Amino acid sequence: MNPASSDVTVPARPAPATGRALPTGLAAFLVFFSSGAVLVLETAALRLVGPYVGVTLQVTSSVIGIALAAIAYGAWAGGWLADRRDPRTLLAPALVLAGIATAVTLPAVRYAGEVLRGGAATAILLLVALAVFVPAMLLSAVTPMVVKLQLADLRRTGQVVGRLSSIGTLGAVTATLVTGFVLVAALPSTVILLGLAVSLGVTGLALGVWLRRAAGAPVTGPARVSASLAVLGLIGAGLTTVAPNPCDIETAYHCARVEADPGRETGRTLLLNSAEHSYVDLADPTYLEYAYTKWIGAVADVAAPAGRRLDALHLGGGGFTVPRYLTATRPGTDNVVFEIDGGLVELGEEKLGVRQGPDLRAVVGDARMLVADEPAGSRDMVVGDAFGHLVVPWHLATREMAAEIRRVTRPGGVYVQNVIDYPPLRFIRSEVATVAAEFGHVALIAPPAALAGTEGSNFLIVASDAPLPLEAVRARLGRVDPSVTVLDEEALADFVGDALVLTDDYAPVDQLLATA
Repeated sequence: MNPASSDVTVPARPAPATGRALPTGLAAFLVFFSSGAVLVLETAALRLVGPYVGVTLQVTSSVIGIALAAIAYGAWAGGWLADRRDPRTLLAPALVLAGIATAVTLPAVRYAGEVLRGGAATAILLLVALAVFVPAMLLSAVTPMVVKLQLADLRRTGQVVGRLSSIGTLGAVTATLVTGFVLVAALPSTVILLGLAVSLGVTGLALGVWLRRAAGAPVTGPARVSASLAVLGLIGAGLTTVAPNPCDIETAYHCARVEADPGRETGRTLLLNSAEHSYVDLADPTYLEYAYTKWIGAVADVAAPAGRRLDALHLGGGGFTVPRYLTATRPGTDNVVFEIDGGLVELGEEKLGVRQGPDLRAVVGDARMLVADEPAGSRDMVVGDAFGHLVVPWHLATREMAAEIRRVTRPGGVYVQNVIDYPPLRFIRSEVATVAAEFGHVALIAPPAALAGTEGSNFLIVASDAPLPLEAVRARLGRVDPSVTVLDEEALADFVGDALVLTDDYAPVDQLLATA
């Protein structure tokens, strides 16, 4: 008989019986908790990998992308397993294993981070995968298992799936807001992740015991297994105590560390996410270590001779090197510093000799928002030195921001902006074009090799509505950094070419900085 025309059918293999549905409250809690835990992991992962690969658009995109991939594979695997085994036997182990994976994430990322340090795309993806993928995948398997257990009545399939999906989304939203607004501001990422690991482990153990008792089965055997898994998790967490930690403190935005200079007794280097950010001499605020700070000092020395006070506005505080220099060389100078990271202000006061008073006021907040509240024509000098890792935040690099700075700057005042770029120098060209779209006179200070596009470097944009005293600036630079070059007029126009003017509507800063 031809099987293709046969009336005989082969019955489908029935799915394993799942018994009574989970209590509605317990099902909602498991979905809410597991979905929220994934978003806690995702948010904390940015802080965990930042010290090694920075906090750039590529890193953020990698965290989001890998977390979504883990959610997709976890949901797929959880649904597949739920159709082949009783989900009651899988839920508790999934939570306990997710707790162990979360605990192990800390030492794994810190050891691997020392090897993968840098901004290469492969290093970013590998490190983020270590931080997120396994625990997020295990947690994402919980929801389809719970859904399977709740589908006791097929007439309510849409209602059950819709309700649990909504609860999972609410858990993710709640976790995102609580982590971003509360946990990150109050706790180090180590504490956040270890707290999450313990919560997952305890919840998994308690759920396993409850499910066994609800089924009328003895709990001794599974309890031993769960306890063994918990011990493994504690061992993994314990490795964190001996793993290398790149931070002295974790602020809301940075992994920060202050190192003493072995060659200068009172010298201190501030590192943010393991990148050198600022250098100060505790005993001599006029000492400028980094080249770009010498350039800023040279421009200030020409714009306002020593002893003449200034009204200065600083976008970004860091180690407060330039404000301290201006105060030391020009007593009575009013320095207002906009620093988004309040933790850096506290660190500066604790370890870098920052003293707030009549000549120095630090205002915590986003510079873009704060500049808009500054009176027009209120500042002789504006210093732009704000960075997210090694990147100028895009909203501080646009024409609209330059217009706000020009509004705040007095006639004849000067704006200096520190920029870091690498060959092929697309960002610095665009940023010069952007500043020049608002200011009538612009110059660029940088090493010759950097201007030739053969190496990365700091660049200093100098801008004003009045003609710049560039001959005096060149003479001053000749005394503090003879190797540097100043471009203006035709030479600067040739350097900029037809570079894109950045606007709030279109400012692809991270892409312009990409070296490939």
